[in-house]
Amino acid sequence: MRRLFWIITFSISMALVEAGVVIYLRALYYPEGFSFPLEMISIRHFVIEIGREAATILMLISVSALIGKKFWEKFAYFLICFGVWDIFYYIWLKITIGWPLSLLDWDILFLIPLPWIGPVIAPISVAIMMILAGLFILFLFKRGHDFRPSSLAWIMTIIGTLTILYSFMRDIGASLHQHMPLPYRYEALIAGEILYILAMFISWKNTVYKSG
Repeated sequence: MRRLFWIITFSISMALVEAGVVIYLRALYYPEGFSFPLEMISIRHFVIEIGREAATILMLISVSALIGKKFWEKFAYFLICFGVWDIFYYIWLKITIGWPLSLLDWDILFLIPLPWIGPVIAPISVAIMMILAGLFILFLFKRGHDFRPSSLAWIMTIIGTLTILYSFMRDIGASLHQHMPLPYRYEALIAGEILYILAMFISWKNTVYKSG
């Protein structure tokens, strides 16, 4: 519980740092309020943003690696860290600038390797899945089971991840060419998350069976 407390504390703090940077960028490029179509940012700022996002992920990985002992325990803490960070990023934006007005508001989610866009509810739902998956793995460790995902679980997780990434990166016109976004593919998000749930269920059976 102490490790979990500190990983959550770090994630909430990092989320405020992230929100602060985004608030400054929006004040610079969207003084009238953030909306689509997107504004072109300078090459210099774009490169800095790419580096900042990569550094943020490395920070989340680093603190998770320091807290966890075995690989899957480290991975579980990373999932929790990432999920809490992502959710509190939006909470801090809501507290500080009153945005998003609703979970259906669109946002720029990430820039690597292409800009990710979608309604706020999409990354938040994925973040919740990540937190639950991380807690699930930690629960198995606490019960004396080493997490052992099967090959089928790996395949389902990879397909689910690619499906969700497709929903975020498919609209090149809106993300790169200043068009209004196409309707979001909620069915792709839901399909990906269902595959995540099934993969975790299969992994639970495989872990308990082999440990038993």
